[in-house]
Amino acid sequence: MLSNKVPAPLISVVLPVRNAAKTIERAARSILQSSFKEIELIIIDDGSTDGSAEIIRKIIDPRVRLVQQESEGICAAANRGTLEANAPVIARMDADDFSYPLRLEKQFELLHRTKADIVGCKVKIIDTNGQAVGSMQRYEKWSNSLTKPDEITAMRFVELPIVNPTLMAKREVLELDYLKGNWPEDYDLFLRALGQGLQAEKVEEVLLDWIDSNNRLTRKDPRYSPEAFDRCRRTHLLDGPLKNVKKVNLWGAGQTGKPWLRWLQDKDFEVSKLIEVSQKKIGSKIHGVPVICPNDLPSPEGIPLIIAVGASGARELIKSELIKKGYIPGKDAWFVC
Repeated sequence: MLSNKVPAPLISVVLPVRNAAKTIERAARSILQSSFKEIELIIIDDGSTDGSAEIIRKIIDPRVRLVQQESEGICAAANRGTLEANAPVIARMDADDFSYPLRLEKQFELLHRTKADIVGCKVKIIDTNGQAVGSMQRYEKWSNSLTKPDEITAMRFVELPIVNPTLMAKREVLELDYLKGNWPEDYDLFLRALGQGLQAEKVEEVLLDWIDSNNRLTRKDPRYSPEAFDRCRRTHLLDGPLKNVKKVNLWGAGQTGKPWLRWLQDKDFEVSKLIEVSQKKIGSKIHGVPVICPNDLPSPEGIPLIIAVGASGARELIKSELIKKGYIPGKDAWFVC
C-alpha cells in the first residue's frame, strides 16, 4: 500500500533487476531524480544473488517499492511490475541504463498531447566506459531517425524502433504482457501492440543512455540473436500484413532479397514481380519471377510490396519512389531489413 505521504502516482516505472549490484543504484536514482515527481518506482528483484536487494533497500525514498520473487526470467519480472503498478501510465527502465532528468516529463507530455498509445525517446548507446559502441551506431542512427507514428509503423519489421527501456505506454499496452518464447519479448510485444492498431511516437531528444555491456541479455541470450529477431519479424508479418494474402511483390533481388524470395515461395505466396535496380538482372527471371525496374513498378492494387534491401541509404530512396507510385509505407508496402 502506498504511504499517505506519497501522492498517487501518475507514472509507474517498472525496473526488473537480476544480479545488477554494480549498476542498480545509479539506474534507480536516475529515475528518482526525474523532474516529474508523481511517480512510483517498482523494482522487481528476480532472484538476485549478488546483494542487489540490499542496495535497493538503502535507497531512502517513499516512492520506491521493492518486490522480490524467485528467479523466473525477464518476462515474469516485467509482467509482475505491471500487476504491481498503481498508475494509469507505465514506463520501463533497465537496471544498467541511465534516464535523463527530463525523460519522464517529456514522454508523459507527448503521450497526453497526441494520439499515441506508446512513446519512446532517442537514445545514446554507450559502453560501460561511456564510449560509443561502434557495432551499434547504425542501429542508433536508424532508431533515432524514427519519431513519427507513420515512420515507426512503416519500419517496424526492420527492427525494434523504440528501445525498450525508453518505453512509456498506457497501462493497457503493458497488460498485453511480455510473452516468454524463443525470440525477443520486447519486439514481440511491440509488434502485437501495433498489429492491434495502436500508435507509437517518440520524443525528438536523447533522454536515455543505453549501456551496452557484455553482461546485457541482448549480448548473451540466444533469444536476442539476429535469427531470433528474424523469426519474430516473419511470424508477425504472416499474422499481420500478409494474413489472407496470396500474391505479393518483392523489391530486392540481391543477397538480402533472394532469401526473402525463397521464403515467400516456400510459404506458398505467389511473388508476381521482383523490383531491382541492377541492369544485369532487369528483364530476367529469378526463381521464375520476372525482374522489373523501379519505373515499371505497378500501382498497389491490393498487392502488398515487401522491400528487402539492406544497402545503406537505400530505404529513403525507395520510400520516395513508392510515394510517387501511390504506395503508403506501413499500409501496402513493408520494409523488412
